[in-house]
Amino acid sequence: MRILTASDRALLVEAADLDEAMRLNLAWAEVPGIAELVPGARTVLVRFDPARTTADALAAVLADTAVDAAHVPHVGEATIPVRYDGEDLADVADLLAVSAEEVVARHLAAQWQVAFSGFAPGFGYAVGSDPLFDVPRRSSPRTRVPAGSVALAGHFTGVYPRESPGGWQLIGRTDAVMWDIDRDPPALLAPGTLVRFVRADREAAAGAGAAAGAGTVAGAGAGAGAAAGSGDRRATRERMHDGSGVLEVVRPGLQTLVQDGGRPGHAALGVSASGAADRTGLRDANRAVGNDAGAAALEIVGAAQLRYRGPATVAAVTGAVSELVRTAADGGRATLRHGVPFALDDGDELHLGHPVRGLRQVVGVRGGVAAEPALGSSAADTLAGLGPAPLRAGDAVRIGDPRRAPHAVDPAPVPRALPAAGEVVELGITWGPRDDWFRPDALDTLLGQEWEVTPRSDRVGIRLRGAVALERAVPGELPSEGAVTGAIQVPPDGQPVLFLPDHPLTGGYPIIGAVVDRDLDLAGQLPPGARIRFRAAPRRGASSEEDPS
Repeated sequence: MRILTASDRALLVEAADLDEAMRLNLAWAEVPGIAELVPGARTVLVRFDPARTTADALAAVLADTAVDAAHVPHVGEATIPVRYDGEDLADVADLLAVSAEEVVARHLAAQWQVAFSGFAPGFGYAVGSDPLFDVPRRSSPRTRVPAGSVALAGHFTGVYPRESPGGWQLIGRTDAVMWDIDRDPPALLAPGTLVRFVRADREAAAGAGAAAGAGTVAGAGAGAGAAAGSGDRRATRERMHDGSGVLEVVRPGLQTLVQDGGRPGHAALGVSASGAADRTGLRDANRAVGNDAGAAALEIVGAAQLRYRGPATVAAVTGAVSELVRTAADGGRATLRHGVPFALDDGDELHLGHPVRGLRQVVGVRGGVAAEPALGSSAADTLAGLGPAPLRAGDAVRIGDPRRAPHAVDPAPVPRALPAAGEVVELGITWGPRDDWFRPDALDTLLGQEWEVTPRSDRVGIRLRGAVALERAVPGELPSEGAVTGAIQVPPDGQPVLFLPDHPLTGGYPIIGAVVDRDLDLAGQLPPGARIRFRAAPRRGASSEEDPS
């Protein structure tokens, strides 16, 4: 096996084939220091806890692993009714030099087993017994693939659990529910599951969807909309009688989300950790009001206005810097200091201006935001559709009982230097795991030029633009493999995408490097127009005196 650096907290291990990757994934389940494993088509991404082990020590343990030749046992079976009317069916037939009817017949006859999960919750990569299926991805990915689309890519078939972008070849549709947070397990196609595809007419497919848990689409029931449903709005607009209050959204800005410390540890379900894009901002807001560091708060992009209803409490605004004004019910106005706790009383309104530095403001309230959790977290994962839906005008969220906050209010603000549009910031990176897929001058270009943050950026990733694109040395497709937050993925146009917390767990574009953990919060605060210079850390095993590039 070959062990590559994936970040300063992750390694990527290359296996001989898919079967070995699956067996290694099982063999390493109990290795001390490993935080999470993300198997891929021929790799296993190993995230580790730097407080318990080092990259070099862990690499030595992984390299000594011996696995037997036993196949991974199956964990269940699933039958998927399919209407074979996909937009790409004729193109797939041409690519494979067979008729469309033969593609369908052999897809039905093949024995499929889910090898691993990724991309989105409930998306299972199933590998089949028929060697016919080796299908290239589309040259131009679709921006919207409907939920239930049955698709092919490489040696795999899969079903899109919710509407999302995608580059797989679409051959059919199903109404079976791929992901249901109330089901055990939530993913219909969990790793190890044996899959049988059958023909279905519209009525039969609809019945199958009902049997599988109709009405839930890929996490839409996973707390999504829990803070925004009409029934919840009516209930939360009433004064709470348990010592807590509510925050009403008068004006949500560009985006207002509930975020907390995230939901790590669910990679096997295809679920990323998500959580606050600026962990430091979340920690500072909670520290200011006496909550635990990872308690739920509001993450706001743009100018916004909130109204508080309930007994007197304490709040604080951290993260991006803007003008902050509190307007009392009697009309009195007070300018607030960034990062400093302030009192909130019934009827007070909080006005957050457009940030002059940074991008995301964090609003913490003593007691924390009491949103419905999904898989142990209230974080809104915008790619997966997990957690509370984005808040709209008129929505309200409950605040937990402030008397249960575990710490005293901390009035000391924590100074931070966040960028404004047009300013240059420096982010440290590690090389790999696929820097060898690029020309040597591309590595120089990544470090040597500035990269502009474009408006086409979100919590999934920051799309960067540079004067010179990054050119690859290795052509062709990369089999899907795990990716970390901070990964710098390079699509065919050579303009990088820097992954943020809601990124897909796996991907097929090569990753040239990854932002180091200590700079991830700064990355999460980069506004459009900010510019980045990357600085490479020493390669794993190199001394600090060596050339860091």
